[in-house]
Amino acid sequence: MKTLKFRENLAKQILNGKKIITWRLFDDKNLKRGDIISLLIFETEEEFARARLIDVKEKAFAELEDKDWKGHEKFNSEEEMYKTYSKYYKKEITPKTKLKIIKFELIK
Repeated sequence: MKTLKFRENLAKQILNGKKIITWRLFDDKNLKRGDIISLLIFETEEEFARARLIDVKEKAFAELEDKDWKGHEKFNSEEEMYKTYSKYYKKEITPKTKLKIIKFELIK
């Protein structure tokens, strides 16, 4: 089964329904609509939920629209956002970097 890892604070947002979108870069899992995935806590790799991907689209950071942020955590600035993703992926992330916008729903 495909997996997605989330920091513990984001896992809590997913479980309470505030986070229903994740952004992923350099997708090596070929994530697509309809996939059933296991959601893991990044720090422990423990499964905290399962989800179905209900929408997957790709665009560059510079092309993000308001609708791409609904159900995703906010950043204080673009600089903070790029620093966060650069840290996560250990590569420089810029407005031209492509990302997958993945909308999901939890499976009971």
